[in-house]
Amino acid sequence: MTNFYLDRKTAALFSSLLLFLINSCSSRSMTSTDYTLVLPSARVESRDAPTAEELEEKTKVVVLGTGTPIPDAFRAGSSIAIIHKGQSYLFDVGAGAIRQATIARYKYDIPSLYPSQICCVFLSHLHSDHTMDLSELAHTLWWRRSEQVKAWGPTGIEQIAKTLDELIAIDANFRINGVQPVTYPDGFRVDATAIAPGILLQEDDLTIEAFLVDHGDINPAYGFKITTDDLSIVISGDTAYSDVIAEKAQGVDLLFHEVISRQGLQQNTPGFQRYHNSVHTTSDELARLATTAQPKKLVLYHGLFYGTEESSVLDEIEALYNGDVILANDLDVFPADSF
Repeated sequence: MTNFYLDRKTAALFSSLLLFLINSCSSRSMTSTDYTLVLPSARVESRDAPTAEELEEKTKVVVLGTGTPIPDAFRAGSSIAIIHKGQSYLFDVGAGAIRQATIARYKYDIPSLYPSQICCVFLSHLHSDHTMDLSELAHTLWWRRSEQVKAWGPTGIEQIAKTLDELIAIDANFRINGVQPVTYPDGFRVDATAIAPGILLQEDDLTIEAFLVDHGDINPAYGFKITTDDLSIVISGDTAYSDVIAEKAQGVDLLFHEVISRQGLQQNTPGFQRYHNSVHTTSDELARLATTAQPKKLVLYHGLFYGTEESSVLDEIEALYNGDVILANDLDVFPADSF
């Protein structure tokens, strides 16, 4: 009996030690703060319009996803949300972005980030890592939506919208023709608009502009400039070095730009080095672009590191650029009154 007890005790101690070592060796281990945020669960929310308080709030940017096509336990797919006068405007919707929006809704008390309250999404290009959560956005609680999700994107966006209709058709038929209440029978559809360079949306003091970027043979691909009465933002999308971005981002408050580590790139095969050099912006190229544009803050997202420490890309840029540069994490927030 004693030996059996000791064996169990030893096994328990060994298991605890093993778990400690695994957590200690993690490249980004959890901290106590990861467990202190208490969020509500499974709430149904609806509203007819933004509240007076929302209309008075300063513009803010919430980074929903900073990742790439490479699966990452800490980074959702590429997505940036701009919150302005009680509406949320999403720029790309990579995998996991809508779950992050739900978390951000409660973490930062932003009602317009509740998935069925999100009005609009702008797609920079139609690679899967920028579009996979479009279905999640359009179809989450679609039967409680009062209007369709509006989506702007390159040529091909209409085909995606049509395909999403087919994807949800069986679910929509069950709900519309069953006993379940449905607020708006066409709430599952995506109101898709193919875009060209120029102004896409202008409402009061909000202006959203699309401009062409160079993403190799993914053509067209777009970046975006967003201007409000209290914030100016440029979002690069996926692109090689672009003089157009350097021009559009002159003196803006926030430049969100993709990046690939030069050190990490050199660890790739020659074929992938050629590919990435033609479609993405290396850290040294981005330092040169930022030196020309001089944004108040350069925010890195969609970072490709390829085995190097994530912080190394900051070192590579800071060695060549003297401005304020930040490597974004999911759920980072940038309010207008922080400048």
